[in-house]
Amino acid sequence: MSIIDNIIAFLQNGGSFIYPIALVLVVGLAITIERWLYLSSALKTNRRALASLQSALKKGDIDVISKQAKQSSAPVLDVLQSGIARLSTVKRREDVEYAMEETIMEYMLRLEKRTPYLATLANIATLLGLLGTIMGLIAAFSAVANADPAEKANLLSASISVAMNTTAFGLITAIPLILFHTTLMSKTAAIVDSLEMAGIKLLNSLSFGPTESNRG
Repeated sequence: MSIIDNIIAFLQNGGSFIYPIALVLVVGLAITIERWLYLSSALKTNRRALASLQSALKKGDIDVISKQAKQSSAPVLDVLQSGIARLSTVKRREDVEYAMEETIMEYMLRLEKRTPYLATLANIATLLGLLGTIMGLIAAFSAVANADPAEKANLLSASISVAMNTTAFGLITAIPLILFHTTLMSKTAAIVDSLEMAGIKLLNSLSFGPTESNRG
């Protein structure tokens, strides 16, 4: 038998709980692909923008940063622009920092969107696998209760083998989803860290007047 035939036979012998687990796997893969494309695009755009802003950030050249922000949709440019926009009305470092933190939080909501579902789906797949196995074992023992004593061992072993397929498929689904969740969260953290780093570089390159606590 080919690999595909083995997979089909495995799924067919797994009982009815195989289907909801398969649905969980499909949904998880769809979320993973969508999030991977979105985060990869954001990370690439951010890196390109940061590379072109190194000189402007060191000099605190807000005109260059603002000009680039109008030409690019990179998250880091939106964060920096929100701080620069606040400079026109306030002169305290804290106020500019709060403006950029607010924009970073807005981006965090977009970056983390749907990713936590992967951990939930992994747990659901595992629990469905266990439930399917338990239900299969109950059915197996019920089926052999009135069977011929000579056939009980064979019937029971065959039924248990089928029931265990559900747990195996649940784990086969859950383990990749956990790995995908961890990978996507790492990419999200890398993007957020780059936003915070750019904001700090901008703050350090600008000149602010004395804060309230430093005034005599």
